Amino acid sequence: MSAAPIRIAMWSGPRNISTAMMRSFGARLDTFVVDEPFYAAYLSVSGVVHPMNAEVLASQPQDWRQVAAALLGPVPEGKAVFYQKHMTHHMLPGFGRAWMREVRNAFLIRDPAAVLASYVLKRDEVCLADIGIVRQRELFDEVADRLGVAPPVVSCADVLASPSSMLPKLCSALGIEFDASMLRWPPGRRATDGVWAPAWYDAVERSTGFDSPSPAKKAVELPDQLRRIADEAMPHYEVMARVAIR
Repeated sequence: MSAAPIRIAMWSGPRNISTAMMRSFGARLDTFVVDEPFYAAYLSVSGVVHPMNAEVLASQPQDWRQVAAALLGPVPEGKAVFYQKHMTHHMLPGFGRAWMREVRNAFLIRDPAAVLASYVLKRDEVCLADIGIVRQRELFDEVADRLGVAPPVVSCADVLASPSSMLPKLCSALGIEFDASMLRWPPGRRATDGVWAPAWYDAVERSTGFDSPSPAKKAVELPDQLRRIADEAMPHYEVMARVAIR
């Protein structure tokens, strides 16, 4: 009898390195990846309009129950690991979370100021809820309370600074073996990418690995409106950052 598949739910906000992380796990021969499976359900219920809105709505189930059932169902291609890339703000308050007890939850975090500086390059308007950090902290607290210990948290900055060090530690925290194929991948689009890839994935489609941060990185400067959002998000980010894998 074959072992039960390992299901990994990686929770991040937008403009993290979430798609690069999906590329990394997708490079493993034992892993199938799914890209933001609650996106259409989120758009349908919230009424928020995103780039390629109609295409997203047509590409996925709009009922969160269908999505959750698929995440716990047979893993496509019979793979041993099912990596699920999730956006925290897609988990609206009315969406059930019982399914999260059946997966290994992990959290990918990024400094709110850096998130906002990147986000506004893709969308003109942004509010605190759009960057998902408050909801991310809420989900983190729920999982930590249930487990009695903090779930795995990894910082985008740490992964970019040393992927060969951080990815083995992340895999260990998730209870899977590290695979060196996670460090490099071929460029281009994937069949598993969401239909929204043309609007968001230009950089990752050119990538072949995790880009190193600039050695002369400057502090992110934001206009007052965005700075206020970053300041509101920061305490939630810091709660998770304190327990991040180093």
